[in-house]
Amino acid sequence: MVAPREPLGEDVNRSLVSNLLLLAFPESAFFLRHLQLLISSVMRMKLSDFTYELPKELIAEYPNPNRDEARLMVIDRKDYSINHMQFKDMIQFFDEDDVIILNNTKVFPARLFGNKEKTGARIEVFLLRELNAEQRLWDVLVDPARKIRIGNKLYFGDDDSLVAEVIDNTTSRGRTLRFLCDVNYEDFRKLLIDLGETPLPKYINRSVEADDTHRYQTIYAKNEGAVAAPTAGLHFSKHLMKRLEIKGINFSEITLHVGLGSFYPVEVEDLSKHKMDSERVIIEESSALKINNALKNKKRVCAVGTTVMRAIESSVSSEGTLNEFDGWTNKFIFPPYDFNIANSMITNFHMPKSTLLMMTSAFLGNDFIKKAYEEAIKEKYNFFSYGDSMLII
Repeated sequence: MVAPREPLGEDVNRSLVSNLLLLAFPESAFFLRHLQLLISSVMRMKLSDFTYELPKELIAEYPNPNRDEARLMVIDRKDYSINHMQFKDMIQFFDEDDVIILNNTKVFPARLFGNKEKTGARIEVFLLRELNAEQRLWDVLVDPARKIRIGNKLYFGDDDSLVAEVIDNTTSRGRTLRFLCDVNYEDFRKLLIDLGETPLPKYINRSVEADDTHRYQTIYAKNEGAVAAPTAGLHFSKHLMKRLEIKGINFSEITLHVGLGSFYPVEVEDLSKHKMDSERVIIEESSALKINNALKNKKRVCAVGTTVMRAIESSVSSEGTLNEFDGWTNKFIFPPYDFNIANSMITNFHMPKSTLLMMTSAFLGNDFIKKAYEEAIKEKYNFFSYGDSMLII
């Protein structure tokens, strides 16, 4: 008796259908894209579709010495080609009146180290967001959390210049702290900055160094409020931005204060059940107008990073244009998804099972993102926050 043939996997099915469509409709990218979305919606993607094996030596511990000389993988969605360049070469893919959208959030030194009263135990405190400026209330994560209970006091600085009291438990590691400080608000914030250190991600397995203060920050950072850098923007140098400006490319700035939630791995197999943390977004009318004009004139509109993409997709009008916005978003973008604003994207190489990888997959297509990551590993690209970059056009 002949054994029954194993059913084709979802990726293989998608690839076969996509290739047949490319042969039948080689010029109809729009038609193909929407059919792929339909196929993906039938074959709903799961968490296990977003895993891959990454050699540890490819996790970047340090950034490239020159921002714009990081490696750049250029992926063209028209012919699914891959080319290897340096980041500064991205200028050749942009023309006059194209728009590059930047996230101008500024990272603040959110990681503090203090000592618990009486025992002197060393406690890490990660500042997530300010809850009340007048009362000096902050939402934080503590480590080790088991030692920190309501009523405990923590002391910071060599001379215990800053004291905080735990007033609430929010999650297993989450706490609400009230900082006990008699100085005015400006001096209090200065004290936090002086005592804090750059919040490098945990996968960077080294101590924070002086250079991290400016290297884990985009050169156009303005509005303080992020606890993690919008890392796709770290590759822009002043020289590259000047060259882009001379060529007539426009920059449009938005603000999304990056929280830690974006970097937490998804833990549910059914992606529709994952809940994103909320993040503050500001899109000014002038920025929206510049982007909408580019769309109207069929120009290239490039989102620099997943934070920009999430921000602009959180404020789309019924006509498919960008609205001004000042509020919070917990939008979770995963395949299948039909993007409304940006038609190109710059992004780093992301962690397995992360919401960042899922968004990139939605923009490029899961089969091809897998191929791109396999190519990046083969070519020894650097991954994650201080790693290399990808331009999808």
